[in-house]
Amino acid sequence: MSVRTREEDGAVVPGDGAAEASGAPVRGSSPTEEGGPAAVQRPPAEVRYADELAALRAADRDPRPPGWELSLRAARRFVIGDDSAGVSRKFVGNPSLVDRALVTLATSRGLMLVGEPGTAKSLLSELIAAAVSGVSTLTVQGGAATTEDQIKYGWNYALLVAEGPSPRSLVPAPMLRGMAEGRIVRFEEITRCPLEVQDSLLSLLSERVVAIPELPGADGMVFARQGFNVIATANTRDRGVNEMSAALKRRFNFETVFPIPDLDTELALVEAEVATLLRRSGVEPPPDRDVLEVLVGTFRDLRAGGGARGGAGPDRPAAVMSTAEAVSVAHAVGVRGWFLRGEPGSAADVVACLAGTAAKDSPEDLARLRRYLEQQVQRRRGPQWQALYDARHLLAD
Repeated sequence: MSVRTREEDGAVVPGDGAAEASGAPVRGSSPTEEGGPAAVQRPPAEVRYADELAALRAADRDPRPPGWELSLRAARRFVIGDDSAGVSRKFVGNPSLVDRALVTLATSRGLMLVGEPGTAKSLLSELIAAAVSGVSTLTVQGGAATTEDQIKYGWNYALLVAEGPSPRSLVPAPMLRGMAEGRIVRFEEITRCPLEVQDSLLSLLSERVVAIPELPGADGMVFARQGFNVIATANTRDRGVNEMSAALKRRFNFETVFPIPDLDTELALVEAEVATLLRRSGVEPPPDRDVLEVLVGTFRDLRAGGGARGGAGPDRPAAVMSTAEAVSVAHAVGVRGWFLRGEPGSAADVVACLAGTAAKDSPEDLARLRRYLEQQVQRRRGPQWQALYDARHLLAD
C-alpha cells in the first residue's frame, strides 16, 4: 500500500517526502521552508522543541513501550520540564495527570482529555504526541461537517477513474496513517462530530484494523503497528451536543484537565506566553507585569463569580474566561498599546479589549462585565486597578 511505515521510510516528520507522498494533509507541513521555523506562525511541538527532543532521545536509557520514541520517564520530563536536563516546562498542571495519560497510551485504551475550554487540552495532546511518536500533526479536527473519509481514508478521484481502486489512488487520512506508521493520532473536539462519525472509531480502537473493501487481497486490510493510539479531546461545555456512546466511552480512559488553581502560576504562564506572541507580532517592549496582574485577576474573579474574595461577587459570565482567553486579550493589549501609541499597553487597553471576549455567548455578558468594573474593581487596591476602574467607560455598549 501507499501508506508508508516507519520501517519502510524512517520517521515521518512534517514536510518530509514520506508525508507528502502519502497524500495526506499535514498541519504545519513545511515549517523549515522559506526562513525556517520563525517564518511559520506556530510550528508543531516537534519543531519548536526539536533540540530538547533530540537531547532526551540521546540520553534516554529507560525501557520504552513498543513503538515509542521516548520512555515514559523521558516523555514526562519533556512535558512537565526538568531544569537539570535543560528541558523547559511546557504544561502547567498536575504531573500525576501527565503520568496517567502516558500510562494509558502505553495500553490498549485511548486517552480522552476533557475539561473547560481553554485549559490546554490540545496543547497537552500535542506535547504528548510529539514525545511519544515524534510527530504531533496526525490530527482530526472534529466538527459538524467531519466525515468518516476525513478520519480513515479517501480517494484521488482522477486516479480512481483512470485506474480503478488501487493503493496508488488511496488517500490515507490521519487515522489510517497513524495505524500504518505506529503513531499517536489526535482527535480534537470529538463530541462536535455526528454520532455515526464517532462510532466509526469503535473497530479501530478495539480490533486495531481498518478494512478497505475496495482493495483486494492484503491491501484491503491495514493493521495497527506498535505505537498507535488515539488522544481525543472534548469540552465539558459541549456535553449534550453529540454525547459519546457508551461503547465508545469504554474504549477510552477519561482524564479531566482543570484550570490553573493559583494566581501566581497563571500569571507567570500568561506572561511567558504573551511575551512570545508579542515578539512574533513585532512588538518590541515586553508586557507590563502590573497590567497583566490586573488582567489575570479580572479573569479569575469573573471565572469564579468573585466568591473567593468574600461578599457578593460579580455574576459569572456565560463566556469562557479561561487562561487561553486571558493570553489572547493580553496579546491584543500589547499590540494595541505598541502600534497605536508606542507603549506596552495599559489598564485602559484591557477594558477596550475585554469586550470581544465578554460578548461571545450572551448579550448579558457585557452588562455583567460592566457591573463588575463598576462595583467590584473600585474595591481593589493599587494604581492599575484604579486605572481599570477609571477606564470603565471605554467598555463598548
